[in-house]
Order: sequence, then structure tokens, then C-alpha cells
Amino acid sequence: MCAEALHGFLNIDKPAGITSFDVIRRLKKAIGGKVKIGHLGTLDPIATGVLPVALGNATRVISLIEKSRKIYRAALCLGGVSDTDDAWGNITLTGHSDFDPEALKEILAGLTGTIEQVPPMYSALRHQGKRLYELARQGEVIERPARQVTIHRISLLSIGQHQGLPFISLEVECSPGTYIRSLCRDIGARLGTGAYMQALRRLQDGSFSIEAALSLDDIVSRPEGLAGLLLPVDYPFKGWPHYCLKSEEEDNLFWHGRSFPVSGGKAAPQALVYNHRGVMAGIACLEPTARGLYLKPVRVFH
Repeated sequence: MCAEALHGFLNIDKPAGITSFDVIRRLKKAIGGKVKIGHLGTLDPIATGVLPVALGNATRVISLIEKSRKIYRAALCLGGVSDTDDAWGNITLTGHSDFDPEALKEILAGLTGTIEQVPPMYSALRHQGKRLYELARQGEVIERPARQVTIHRISLLSIGQHQGLPFISLEVECSPGTYIRSLCRDIGARLGTGAYMQALRRLQDGSFSIEAALSLDDIVSRPEGLAGLLLPVDYPFKGWPHYCLKSEEEDNLFWHGRSFPVSGGKAAPQALVYNHRGVMAGIACLEPTARGLYLKPVRVFH
């Protein structure tokens, strides 16, 4: 297997207990050679589920798709708070766990839409050049400004018990940058019981769904079959406009980052570009001008 020839996406089901970067490290070790690898949407060690990983030319388009909607299934315990806002932190019982299910439904409705959310102290956000989790481990608590996020949908799945505490299961569809740990914390604060996230599973990240996700162990145990598992670079761009170059001459112009007139296309700020053999070659702007439609390269795959 030639590592340099690997281009595309892996839809990985991240296991609990490792970081998202641990996934990258294990893949690099299994593949060997020189290959660019990156991931979309960091998952905390406690979390499992969809972690899209980009290889080769696919790393060039991460910035175009990393703002896709996410869907999570979360479980939270009421009657306690955690310094990390999840079950892996130091938990303090509040002594208040009774709640009105109807009040819970009203709170969930009130947290739907565009909201202001304070990120957890244990997070990778930076303060004066340092990660917040580094400061937290030193015993520091920094005031964090609220950030605007969008909760498109919260569905109440079930209410039960876990180790004597009320246990709630939710499905959340949200914008990138949303901390589900913070959402669980805020639900508990509004109920007056306190709450922390017990478990989290990402079901979807844009075009990548849990139903099609692959086991990390299976992938790294059979690296020789990796090429057959890759999703094409254009996989996340369903519905995007595209333009097919018509000759080797146009291929060369695009390859060298030159703008040139094209025919048969429609104006678009961003479009997928395929070479005259049908292979994805990059991203371009199809810009209308007084001289007709021009193709202007934005990202060129070499």
C-alpha cells in the first residue's frame, strides 16, 4: 500500500477512553509512510461515535465541511454536578434530584434555537495562549465568555434511574461548537437539581452517519485493505454544483491555478471541479464576468 496515494475519508466509530488525536496516531502507525491525516469535529475521550477522518487531498477540504450540523445521543444524571461537567470529573451530589417532567420539557424547549452557552472549563479553548484544561488542572477557574450556538432540536428519549439518581436520555441536533456537556449542566441548573453528562454518542456529522461508521480496531488490524474503505473526496459535497473540465489544456490551466473562460456551466461561488477524465481535481469559483463565465481555482489537488 502506498500511503501517498490514499485520498478520501474514513467514517470511524470512535471508542470511549481515547482522544480524537489518539485515533489519528493509531491510523498513522498502521498506515506507515507519509500521509496527511486530519479529523473533523473533536470528540471528548468519554464520547463515542462518528469521527470523520480525512486522508491526503481530503484534508484540503476540511474547512469547507467542518461547520456541518451534528446529531448526538446524550445521557445525563440529575442530582449532582461535576468539575468537568461529565461523569469523568469530580462529582458532588447536590441533594436535590426530584424534578417535574413537564418543567423539564419546558426547559428543553427554552434551550432550543440560538442560545448563549458558556463552554466547560475543561476544554481545548485557549486563554492567554494556554488551553483551559491545562489551567483547570492547575486549579484555576477562568471566567469564560458565553458563545452563540444553535440547538436545532432536542428530543426527550427516556427518563430512568442510574445509581439512585434520575437519568435522562436526549437526542440533540446542533451547530458545530456546541458543548453537550454544557447543555447538560445548564439543564440541571435550570431544573435546580444540578446535572452532569453521563455518556455521549455522536450519531451524525454532516454526511457521515453512525450506521456506516467503521470500527477503529478493524481498520488498524487490516491496513492493507484501507484503500477499499475510503469514501471519495467529494463524498461530503452531495448537492454541490460541479464543473467537468473538457480537455487536457483546461486540466493544465486549472492545475497551475490559472483563471480561464468556460462554457456550459452555471455561476457558483464554490463548485467541485473534475478533470477531463472524471477525477476530482479541486474546488473553484465559477464567476460571471462581462466576458462570460470564468473558472477561478480555489483549491487545487496535486
